[in-house]
Amino acid sequence: MSAPLSISPQTRVGELLDAYPHLEDVLIRQAPAFKALKNPVLRRTVARVATLEKAAQVGGIPVRDLVAALRQAAGLGTGETVAEGGTASAPSVLGPQDPLPAWVCEGEVRVTIDAEAMLTGGEVPLPHVQRALQEAEAGQLVKILTRFHPAPLIEAVERGGHRTCVIQTGPDSFHTYVCRSR
Repeated sequence: MSAPLSISPQTRVGELLDAYPHLEDVLIRQAPAFKALKNPVLRRTVARVATLEKAAQVGGIPVRDLVAALRQAAGLGTGETVAEGGTASAPSVLGPQDPLPAWVCEGEVRVTIDAEAMLTGGEVPLPHVQRALQEAEAGQLVKILTRFHPAPLIEAVERGGHRTCVIQTGPDSFHTYVCRSR
C-alpha cells in the first residue's frame, strides 16, 4: 500500500483531487471561486498545474487555512505546519476605487478576452491570451475578464516577461490587464 499523498502548498490541485476526490466539496466550501473546478476543461488543464498555494491566491484565503482544512478532511490531521515565510505573497488585487498603475490605460487595450465564456464553452483561455500578446505591440494591453482571480494564468504570462494588474470590479468580477513586454 502506498503512502497517502502529502498535502502542502506545493501539492497540485489535480493530484489532490485524484487522490482524495471527496476534497472537491471541501475546496468549494473554502472559497466559492473553486466552483470552477466543476468545469471539465479547468479540471483537465488548470488543476493539473495549479498548486494549492495558487488556489489559495485565487480563493483569497490564507494558504495555511486551506492546507489545514484539506488535511483535516483527508484524515491526515493538521500536524504539518505551513511555514509563513515559505509561501509566495499573493499578488495584489486592486479595488475599483484604487489608483491604477500608470501603464494601465483603457485606450491601450488591443483586445478583451472573456475567459469565463471560453471556459463555459470548453476552451482554455491561456493560448488565446498568449496569441493576443504576440500580435500586440510593446506597451499594448490585453484585458481578460473572469469571475475569479486567475493566478495560474497570471503566473504564465509573467513568466513571459509581461506585466499584469488585476482589478476586482465586483464580488465575482475581475479584470486582468496584461501589458506586452518590449
